[in-house]
Amino acid sequence: MTVPLGSPQPVFALPPLDAIPDVEEDKPVDGLSLGEIGSMGLPEIVFGAATFSNTYNSDSTIASDIPVRTTRLALRYGINAFDTSPYYGPSEIILGTALKVLELEFPRSSYKLASLPRQSVSAMTKCGRYGSTQAEFDYTPATIRASIQRSLERLHTTYLDTVYLHDVEFVCTPVGPRAGHHAAALADAAAEYGLAPGQGGTVWGAGDQAILDAVAELRKLQAEGVVKHVGISGYPLPTLLRLALLVLHATGKPLDVLLSYSHSNLQNATVAAFAPHFRARAQIPQLLTASPLNMGLLTPRLPAWHPASPELRDAAAKAREACEEARWEGGLPNVAVGYGFRKGAEVEVPVVVGLSNPAEVHESVRAWRGIKAGTDEGKRVALEQRVVDIFGEHAGWSWASPS
Repeated sequence: MTVPLGSPQPVFALPPLDAIPDVEEDKPVDGLSLGEIGSMGLPEIVFGAATFSNTYNSDSTIASDIPVRTTRLALRYGINAFDTSPYYGPSEIILGTALKVLELEFPRSSYKLASLPRQSVSAMTKCGRYGSTQAEFDYTPATIRASIQRSLERLHTTYLDTVYLHDVEFVCTPVGPRAGHHAAALADAAAEYGLAPGQGGTVWGAGDQAILDAVAELRKLQAEGVVKHVGISGYPLPTLLRLALLVLHATGKPLDVLLSYSHSNLQNATVAAFAPHFRARAQIPQLLTASPLNMGLLTPRLPAWHPASPELRDAAAKAREACEEARWEGGLPNVAVGYGFRKGAEVEVPVVVGLSNPAEVHESVRAWRGIKAGTDEGKRVALEQRVVDIFGEHAGWSWASPS
């Protein structure tokens, strides 16, 4: 559950580091090291810390030593950038506690809470979203500043490498269809989505002005040295592109970074079509994509809250069966994560992957190394295409956000 601003904060007490197991499963497997992607020097795999919440894991798991061991193993592999948010329940608190416990082995200068030089760790967090409904978004400058201050305290740091306005589609003025095959926004339907030539600087309503005001406040914090990079995040790609163009045209300065999710996976790989537009038209130097597992759609345990339609759920079940029939090691999740890494490399975008435990860290790195080495490439690509074909007319289809 999201903790409201101004309310008492939960505390997660962890045992001293020497009391936390450091056994075989806590050691990285020898092999190819992660490379860097983009202007911010991010690792090819970014740690998605939404898993440090009740949305994805039980209270007993997130209150145990598993978050520390998972974070430590990721850092040992070179996964030194972390993505979190106040919206992810206690994620910031748990991640901050884990990093504090590990500070002797991995000092603040060694990781990114979104983006430092490669030898450092990057801390990336978000602001503006504090609940599931549109009423629980607050992009006012005072709240943005208070939220950043709380994130600094939770993450035990004096600066944040990257801060995104979280899920901007809930705040901005709605323009264009919410659901559908959004690649059409780059072609004949551009004007309908506010993406035609000459529309870049259009403020369509009060919601768009709220976005601009929030970006202005983040840039003030950037000038103060509290925030290193300013960006936006969300689901619908046409909306992200429209707002990125709005910021560029209205302020004369592009966003530093943009994060999209669930659009570089076996069901929907539309980010590949939008990436050149984010870079050339909106002049954004750093892009990231998240959730190659499509928020759990491409796993054995589809979350009950997932926004997928019944047809998409049925197709995902058939995709799981296809991977089982092929006797593919790691099943659909391995195929999906590998596909996400390969597509991310093709468009030079780091991939944010949710990691719950050391086993998932090992598996993600194994899948990444397999893609880099071309292990069983022919068989993998053929199975990927089989899964894409299963989604049929729903391949490339985006659900409505907000619903």
